[in-house]
Amino acid sequence: MYRELELNIKKFRKILIDTGIQKGLNHKETLKCSQRLDKLILKQFLISKQ
Repeated sequence: MYRELELNIKKFRKILIDTGIQKGLNHKETLKCSQRLDKLILKQFLISKQ
């Protein structure tokens, strides 16, 4: 599960960068992707604290 989470973080980080470059940092899709990445990183952090 932890490995899958790491892969998802990598995937969303790349999507975030690509979306930010293509559509701008304030675009709705970029912000939504950023929020999704934040949630994944928080989840990873919480799991690592256990």
